[in-house]
Amino acid sequence: MAGTLYFDGNCGMCTRAVYFILKLNRTGQLRTAPLQGEGVAERLGIPQARVLDAARWLDDSGVVYESAEAMNAAVAAAVGSRLPLSVYRIPGVRGLQDAVYRYVASHRYRFPGTTPYCQSHPTTC
Repeated sequence: MAGTLYFDGNCGMCTRAVYFILKLNRTGQLRTAPLQGEGVAERLGIPQARVLDAARWLDDSGVVYESAEAMNAAVAAAVGSRLPLSVYRIPGVRGLQDAVYRYVASHRYRFPGTTPYCQSHPTTC
């Protein structure tokens, strides 16, 4: 399950989370890109006004996941196992992970992070 994880490149916590997932990438099937990149909204099929609402996963087959499901898909691609997505889809787990994701996403600029991706790579944002 190869694909690209799109994340908020202006968020230090988001950048730190992506770097952590990249350390798990033993398959080489995980790519990352900032949501601030050119043409991202069109590529993902979402309105430009919603592009920073959540992280998104674009599967190589064209399927788009968002929020906690996107993060689970990225981890699944990185480790080469569908287990993270299978666990996410267990009744009750999905709701819990989605609630945690919404909380963290809405407070993401308050969490500690690292230098935001867009500051380190301004030409890609």
